[in-house]
This record gives sequence, structure tokens and C-alpha cells, in this order.
Amino acid sequence: MIGGWVSAYLWPFFRIAGFLMAAPLLGTQLVSARIRMMLALLLTVAVAPLLPAMPAVDPLSIASMIITAQQVLIGIALGFVLQVLLQLFVVAGQLIAMQMGLGFAQMVDPTNGVSVTVVSQFHLMLVMILFLAMNGHLAMIEVFLASFTALPVGAGFLTQVGLWKLAGWGGWMFSGALVMALPALTSLLIINFSMGVVTRAAPQLNIFAVGFPFMLVVGLGIIWSTMGGYLPLFDRYTRQALDMMTVMVQSS
Repeated sequence: MIGGWVSAYLWPFFRIAGFLMAAPLLGTQLVSARIRMMLALLLTVAVAPLLPAMPAVDPLSIASMIITAQQVLIGIALGFVLQVLLQLFVVAGQLIAMQMGLGFAQMVDPTNGVSVTVVSQFHLMLVMILFLAMNGHLAMIEVFLASFTALPVGAGFLTQVGLWKLAGWGGWMFSGALVMALPALTSLLIINFSMGVVTRAAPQLNIFAVGFPFMLVVGLGIIWSTMGGYLPLFDRYTRQALDMMTVMVQSS
């Protein structure tokens, strides 16, 4: 009886802990490991009575260790899907910054502990605020908890189809970032071409003294003017990420 009670809470806890370790916002350096552990415990206690029956396996056996490893990896894989969603906007900001001449202006990203351009940092802060304001964290947890029904504990690991979908998710990040940054990249490319024509027509013009501040001001104006289409793109990409989580566990 004690073994069954332990397994009913232990294996869901490992999947939830793995998810919180890799999920956006909660899985960043801004949230300490102790807080994530407490959140995982609270979620486990709240949802464990509602989950399907756990497999009748001795908690101290090798089969139990295999199931535990599977749950941790499943949680990390589902959290990675949403982590890619946030990195999509970081990559888009990186592309825009490099084109407008702000590639050298970098600052430390406190969420990931790496240096990114200021434009990427702006996009990252904006998307995190939108994610919380639109209850994305609640939808994220809801879709994740549904994975216990689509892929119950002890039913195995992600299939080859699910793993290939996860591997292809990186390509989705780059393609989505390119679509998001394409208007700004096209406009800045035309401006760069025009500056090249001006330089050929007037060689005495110092392109570095005139072109850099001009590109910087125009780039900031383009970013401001394209903010109107930011929310629809965020909504579409978030829905695709949540659908990807569902597809991964359903194909397993």
C-alpha cells in the first residue's frame, strides 16, 4: 500500500519537475531551484488524485527507475517546446539588430545568463509580459497536465515520430523568426542599398559618420511601426507551440 501511494505521487512529481526545469519563465535563472521544487510539489499534490492509475511497479526496482527517467525526459521535452517559443523572438531581435548596426550593443540576459543584443532583450521582455498578461502560463500548465492522459505514466517514452517533431522544432524557430523580422530586414536592406548609391555618387561623404546614426534612427522607427503586428504573431506562435506539445504526446 505504501509503495502504491508513493508511486502515485512520485512519478507525476518527476514529470512536473522536469517540465518546470525547462519551461519558460519558471525555468529561468530568475526563479530559484527551491521555488521550482515547491511549485512542483504543490502541483503534484493538487493533480495527483485526478490522474490515471499509476502502474503497479515496485518503487525500488529497475523498472521504476526507467519510468522515473522517462517522466523527467518527457517533462523536459515538453518544456523545451515552449522555451523555443521565447527564443524565436530573441532570434528575430538578433536579426534586426545586426541589420541596423546594433549588433555590438549587447547586454546580459538575466533569464538565460547569456549576452544578447538590446533589441533581442526588448523583444524578450515584451513577449514575457504578453505571455503572463494573456494567461499563457495557465494555458501552458493546462496543456502539460493533459499529457498525463494522452501519455500516461508507464505507457513508454516519446515515439520516434514525436522525437523527430521535437528535432524539427528548431527549424520552426528560425523560420518564424525570419517571418517576424522580414519587414524590418527588407526595409533596412533597401536603405543600405540607397546608402551605397549615395556613397558612389558622393565619395567625399563620410558614410560611417552619416550612415550609422541614420540607420539606427530608421531601424528604431521601423521597429516601432511594426509593433502593430506583434500581438497577432505572438498569438499565432503561442498556439502553434501549445499544439506542438499536444501533438508530441498524442503521437507517442
